[in-house]
Amino acid sequence: MSSERIVSFLPSSTEILYEIGAGSQIVGVTHECKYPDDAKRKPRVINSSFDASKMNSKDIDQKIVELMQSGRDIYLIDDQKLRDANPDLIIAQGVCEVCAPFTREIDRATSVLGYNPDILVLDPHDLDDILISIMDIAERVGKVTEARTLVVSLQKRIDDIRVRAGYRRIGGDVYNHKSNTKPKILCLEWINPFFTAGHWVPQMVEIAGGINGLSSRAQPSHRIHDIDEIMIFNPDKIILMPCGFDLHRTLREAETLETNNKWKSLQVVQNNEVYVVNAGAYFSKPGPRTITGLEILAKIIDPEGFQNIKVPTDSFTKFGYN
Repeated sequence: MSSERIVSFLPSSTEILYEIGAGSQIVGVTHECKYPDDAKRKPRVINSSFDASKMNSKDIDQKIVELMQSGRDIYLIDDQKLRDANPDLIIAQGVCEVCAPFTREIDRATSVLGYNPDILVLDPHDLDDILISIMDIAERVGKVTEARTLVVSLQKRIDDIRVRAGYRRIGGDVYNHKSNTKPKILCLEWINPFFTAGHWVPQMVEIAGGINGLSSRAQPSHRIHDIDEIMIFNPDKIILMPCGFDLHRTLREAETLETNNKWKSLQVVQNNEVYVVNAGAYFSKPGPRTITGLEILAKIIDPEGFQNIKVPTDSFTKFGYN
């Protein structure tokens, strides 16, 4: 029996539900569920406990550390809206308690409701898991056929990048490039302090033809305590993808690096090989648009080889100082 009334604690599951034709079954979302546009009109059953829109990345990091150390809430449930939603399924995640409502919020939700709805906890750590998540959701909401069609199309796009990234064109010749000629890529998930991007991002870099640095596939993102770690890795390209930020906000944040002399001394910075992406749309959330993120990475890593791949406007740009 499929669930008819769904509360999504996750922007990515909200996107997935719309993609497989179950958007009309959603009766509650979080403040971060902004895609597609119709999601913004759904009742918000969860909000952030602080307004991050007016804070820089350092302030946000300090606020989250302070909340976690004191045991206070990052996310607040709107009890009345949750009761009004009266869900028979809640979709949540077990990846990161900072990025989206976590197990603590699930416990509180069932307490507020006074009954136990069906709970689906997603825990994706790479692209394979993301495709599995789509099918897991589909099975709960009676949209298996639609989900299979979506997964097949996403897998085809992944395979296309993987196959093409194995080859590089030089003049009129095509040759299989060896691992030692692949560019070294560093993806940064936070700017102040620096965090490397983990989970699905390292795998995305590898599929797109790069050597991922300072983080491991399916492992959590982690803090870089000293910029010397970046110097030792000596990346060919750095991609700034602060969790949840769009392109314009990341560009604003990146300006703060202008006063960081160690950063400016990095060879990759001097070579003008720093890129900024729309992380909130294509990298931070483990949903269908992550595959667009893979295509964006491919274009950054090998602009000539992937020249004909179309990606959305404002999805990435090169970053440089005036």
